[in-house]
Amino acid sequence: MFSGNKSLFSIKLMLVLCASSLAIVTTSGTASGSIQQAQNENEETISGKTAGMEKFEGYFNFYWDESEGKIWLEIDRWDSEFLYVNSMPAGLGSNDIGLDRGQLGDSRVVRFQRVGPKVLLIQPNYSFRAESDNPDEKKSVEDAFAKSILWGFQVAAEEDARALVDASEFCLRDAHNVTGSLKRTDQGDYSLDQTRSAFHLPSTKNFPKNTELEVLMTYTAKSPGSRVRRVAPSPDTITVRQRHSFIELPDDNYKPRAADPRVSFSAVSYMDFASPVGEPLIKRFVRRHRLQKKNPELPISEPVEPIIYYVDRGAPEPIRAALVDGARWWNEAFEAAGYKDAF
Repeated sequence: MFSGNKSLFSIKLMLVLCASSLAIVTTSGTASGSIQQAQNENEETISGKTAGMEKFEGYFNFYWDESEGKIWLEIDRWDSEFLYVNSMPAGLGSNDIGLDRGQLGDSRVVRFQRVGPKVLLIQPNYSFRAESDNPDEKKSVEDAFAKSILWGFQVAAEEDARALVDASEFCLRDAHNVTGSLKRTDQGDYSLDQTRSAFHLPSTKNFPKNTELEVLMTYTAKSPGSRVRRVAPSPDTITVRQRHSFIELPDDNYKPRAADPRVSFSAVSYMDFASPVGEPLIKRFVRRHRLQKKNPELPISEPVEPIIYYVDRGAPEPIRAALVDGARWWNEAFEAAGYKDAF
């Protein structure tokens, strides 16, 4: 009797354990499926992330987030080079310090590269090259010298091979090295105050071939120098504007011209490790405008595209007219070189 009850008890226990195991497996599978479904639903698209934001279409689309005071940059060009320039549209007002209105900063050839959840802004090192048809020779020089990763962005949303990143921290930094200029000229130990820095929307714009992101930057110091005191309303707090420009590169039809020390042109130089033995390793080319005749066979011809300079709209008369008249004198030199209306 006891033996039979024991066997029956064992069978019942086994059935209970099997049922429990099946419930655990079923519940676990359901939970796993629910988690996966929730993860898929939480993967934000660009359109979903930027809903309600103001969109600026152009070279790189970007979005203005009014509630957070942020700009979200949409990246759709991968491993494609462009020009990155920082500048100072509104300066300090002291020529001695050198932080002048309209001052250009560094100009860099850069590209975006996607690595997992990150987007890297990479500056290749074109100071050292191998101008060769041999890809291994070019690669050896590329690997011999360091490149620079200027910034790392975190992908916040993606859609159709496009990635959305927060560009706010990248823009709201001392890219123009204002603190270094002030310290170098003994004007005080200034530091950037993020709480008093923000995007300057009137000059933050987008165009088909360039994207312009401008910011108000505020710097503070306890003991400002005498030159700052002459120009700043509150010398311990100075606010200037900086701009980040992403610009499309021109085509590669430009013909470089070798530099000659007898000509008063400044030169751009780099080292070419593919240079034949007996030729200089350092290559030097003049910095010049890309000017071509529309009709090369004629002694005097209009250009394919003229050189255009712009006069500051803030220049008052009669200074403005004098600037324009003085610049027009250059046409005489261009006509002597065989160009009509080239400048």
